[in-house]
Amino acid sequence: KKNLMNAIIKFMKRNYKILIAVLCLSLTLFAFKINADKSVDPDPNRDKTLLELLAFVIEKGHYSPAEINDEFSKGIFKDYIEALDPSKRFFLQSDIDEFKQYELQLDDQFLNKDLTFFNLTYTRLMKRMEESKKRYKTILAQPFNYDIDETFNADYDKLPYAKNTAEINERWRKQIKLSTLSSLVTKQKLEEDKKKTDPNYKEKTFETLEKETRESSLKSLDDNFSLIKDLNKEDWFSVYVNSIMTRFDPHTSYFAPEDKDRFDVNISGKLEGIGARLTKKNDFTQIDELISGGPAWKGKQLEAGDLILKVAQGNEEPVDVVGMRLDDVVKKIKGHKGTEVKLTVKKVDGTIKIISIIRDVVEIEETYAKSSIVERNGLKYGVIYLPKFYIDFENKDGRDAGKDIALEVERLKKEDINGIVLDVRDDGGGSLSTVVDIAGLFIEEGPIVQVKSAGKKKEVLYDKDKKVEWDGPLVIMVNSFSASASEILAAAIQDYKRGVIIGSKQTYGKGTVQNVLDLNQFVRNANYGDLGALKITGQKFYRINGGSTQLEGVHSDVVMPDRYAYLKMGERDIDNAMPWDKIDPADYSTWHSNTNFTKAIESSKNRIAQNAQFKLIEDNAKWIDVKNKENTYSLNIKSFKATQEQVETEGKKYKPISDYKNSLVFKSLPYEELEMKSDATLKEKREAWHQALSKDVYVEEALNVLDDLQVKGVVRNSATTKIKRDKLVKS
Repeated sequence: KKNLMNAIIKFMKRNYKILIAVLCLSLTLFAFKINADKSVDPDPNRDKTLLELLAFVIEKGHYSPAEINDEFSKGIFKDYIEALDPSKRFFLQSDIDEFKQYELQLDDQFLNKDLTFFNLTYTRLMKRMEESKKRYKTILAQPFNYDIDETFNADYDKLPYAKNTAEINERWRKQIKLSTLSSLVTKQKLEEDKKKTDPNYKEKTFETLEKETRESSLKSLDDNFSLIKDLNKEDWFSVYVNSIMTRFDPHTSYFAPEDKDRFDVNISGKLEGIGARLTKKNDFTQIDELISGGPAWKGKQLEAGDLILKVAQGNEEPVDVVGMRLDDVVKKIKGHKGTEVKLTVKKVDGTIKIISIIRDVVEIEETYAKSSIVERNGLKYGVIYLPKFYIDFENKDGRDAGKDIALEVERLKKEDINGIVLDVRDDGGGSLSTVVDIAGLFIEEGPIVQVKSAGKKKEVLYDKDKKVEWDGPLVIMVNSFSASASEILAAAIQDYKRGVIIGSKQTYGKGTVQNVLDLNQFVRNANYGDLGALKITGQKFYRINGGSTQLEGVHSDVVMPDRYAYLKMGERDIDNAMPWDKIDPADYSTWHSNTNFTKAIESSKNRIAQNAQFKLIEDNAKWIDVKNKENTYSLNIKSFKATQEQVETEGKKYKPISDYKNSLVFKSLPYEELEMKSDATLKEKREAWHQALSKDVYVEEALNVLDDLQVKGVVRNSATTKIKRDKLVKS
C-alpha cells in the first residue's frame, strides 16, 4: 500500500522535514577551484563536479566523517536501491544481481567521480517504470475476482525481488487488488449507511462499485506516474547523491537548488511570491490553497481549484505551462516583491480568466509561535505553541522564534497569567541561536548549551542578560518527535530545574549541529549553473551538565503514555547515527525558586497512574505496535471484511481517546481577537487549535502541573520587560 512517490519524496527531504538543526556559525573552508579549461576537459560534467565538490567539503567540514570503504559502499547501495524501489515492484532480481557487481565499488566511484552505477540504475529504472505503466492499465481493465482465497504480504523489507515478468505482474496484480478491495469495502459500507438513513435510497450494485474502484485506482496510479514523469534525471541524481551523503550521518544531506529554496522557506517561514500552494493535477498545475494574508488571498480573484494555463511576467508574452514540471511552474510564478505576474487560469466553472497579482513577501503563519489563555480554578494560564525554531538568516531584523516567544510571554504577562506551558511537541528544531534566546527568557543568566567542533575546545553559549522575562511556574511539553533545538531547550530547563519537562519517555535524540553551505561559493571559473547546497554536520552539542542528547534525547520528568511509544522512530533506530558521549559540565547554578518542584512531579506521576484516559492510551500503544507488525492481508472479500470488522471492534475500545474533551475553554489574546474580526481564515485556524487543546489530555495534565507549582502568596510583576526582548541578539 506504499506510495512510490511519497517514499521518494520522503527520502529526498526527510533530513530537513523533521530534523532541522541549523547553526549560523562560520565554518572555515577553502575555496574550491574547478579547472574549466576546455582544452584540458572538453566536456565539463556538472554531476562529476558536484561529486568532487561534495567529497572536498565533507573532508574539510564534517565533524567526524565516516571512513569511505567497502562498508560505506554497502550502505550507499542499500539506501539507494531502497529509495528507488521501496515496494520492490519495479526491479527484477536479475536487475539487482547486475547492480550487485557495484556494491563494493561505490566508495571508489564517489571519489573517482564515476557515474557508471548511477547511469545504469537510472536507465534501468526508467525502463521498468515504462513497463509498469502498461502493466497496471492492463490489470485494471478487467474486474477482480474477490471470491478466491489468496493473500498479499506487504512486508517489503522481507519480500524478495520478483524473478521474472510473470512474478512481477502477479505482484502488481495483488498490490492493486488489495487497494481496490479496501476501497470497495469502504464504498459498500457507505452505501449501507445511506440506505439506513434513507430507506428509499437505491443502493449501487456490486458491479457498479467494483468498476468505480478500478476507475479510481487507475486515476490514482495515473496521477502518481504523472508526478514521477515530472522528475528529471537531475532529480534522480539528487536521490543518488543523498544516498551517499546520508551515509556520513543521517543529517548530512544535499539540497538541489529547489530543495534549498524550500529549506529557506521552511526555516524562515516566509517567501516572495503570490502566496499560493500549488499541486499537480495530470498535466495541469492547480491552486491547492491560498496563504492567508498573501497577495493572492488579498486579491480575492484566485481560488482553490483554479487551473493555471499560462504565466506572464508583467507585460511580457505569456508562457504555456500545461504539461510543465511543477517546480518549473513555481519558478515562473515566484519573484521579487513589487513585480507583477499575470496568470491565465481556468476557473472551477470552466471560464478562462487573466489575473494580475503584484508579488509580495508572504509569511506562512503556521511557521510561527502562537499563544492562548485558559482559566481554571481561579487561575489564568498561558499556552504557547512553537512549531519550529525559525529564523530569517537574510534579515537580522526579520521574525525569529526568540523574538516572537519573548513577545508572546510579554503579552501573556499583561493578562496577569499564573503559569506558562511551552509546547514543543513535534518541533523538529531550527536555529540554535534562538534556543539560547528562548531559554534565557526564563533564567537570570548562565550557560544554555555547549557546542564542540572536531578537534577543538568546547564553546559555551550563554544567556548574559540578568533580566528574567518570566520567573513563574513553567512546564515544557515534549514528545518523541521533539528534536534538536527542542531538546536543547528542554535539557537546559531541566538542568536548571527551572521547569518541569512533561511528555514522552524521551525525545528524538538528535545531538548534532548542521550548517547549510552554498556550494556555489566554492566554485570558480565554471558555468555549471546553481549547484545547490550541502547541509553538513559540523558540530555536536551538549547539555550544560556535560551529557549529549545524541541517541538518548531528553528524558521527561513526568512520562505520559504515548500512542507511538513502541514504534521505532528515533535517532537511536538509525543504523549510522553518531554515538552518545559526554564532556565536562559547564558552571551553572540551579533555579532558586522551586519550592514545589519535586512534589509537583510526584503528584503528576500519581495522577497519570490513576487516570483512565492515560491507561487507555498505553493499552492503545501496545495494540498499535501489534497491528503494525501484521503485514499479510487476505484478498478474499469475505475474509477481508471479517478482519476489518475485527479491527473495528477492537478499535472501538479506543474511541474514547479521540472523543475525549475536557471542560476547559481556550481563548486568543485580545490583540488576536481584533485581528480575527477581519481575517476569517485566522479565526478558523485559531478556533480549530483551541478545539484541539480542549481535547488534549496532555495539555490538561500540563496545566495540572502548573497548579501544583503554584506558591501561595506570590505576587508577580506584570510589567513588560522590553529590555530582555531588545537584547535577544546577544547569542
